[in-house]
Amino acid sequence: MNALSKGIRKVEVALRWDPSPAGQPSADLDLVAGTYPASDPHGDPSYVVHFDSRSPDGTIYLNRDSKDGKGFGYDEVMTLELDRLDPRYARVVVGVAIQQRSGERTFADVTGPGLRIREGYTDLAEDDFASVPGATAATVAEFVRDETGAWSFHAGVHGFEGDPATFPRAMGAIHRP
Repeated sequence: MNALSKGIRKVEVALRWDPSPAGQPSADLDLVAGTYPASDPHGDPSYVVHFDSRSPDGTIYLNRDSKDGKGFGYDEVMTLELDRLDPRYARVVVGVAIQQRSGERTFADVTGPGLRIREGYTDLAEDDFASVPGATAATVAEFVRDETGAWSFHAGVHGFEGDPATFPRAMGAIHRP
């Protein structure tokens, strides 16, 4: 990053998956974002954004939510307006959790999952969750603010094999630098 760069400003995280085969319960994947203060960037999130919620200041929000993967293209889309996020926040972690309504389901049990992270028209990362087949949730992106206020993106899918209900509290510590 050079001195003229303002870093990552506005990001779209998009998630897709195919509908479950006939006779099987629907797969429901959810995007989740946790925002962490500069004072404790790997502790508990200050707040979590997921279905039916948005950040208190409106900078992180879910544009599209699917419960079954029957949409066209990407089924879930979350927007993060990092350039508008309050300066007290230094880290944002985005994850994907699989709802467990009909028994334990992992990424290996989801048909055709896919992830795309982009800023404007530039794809920053794409993934298919093949590296975490036994996980019930995974962190998929980390955004970190530096001392100048510019945001950087750290790609990587890191699996979580516990109860997805505890995932939002644990996702900030799943992958430590």
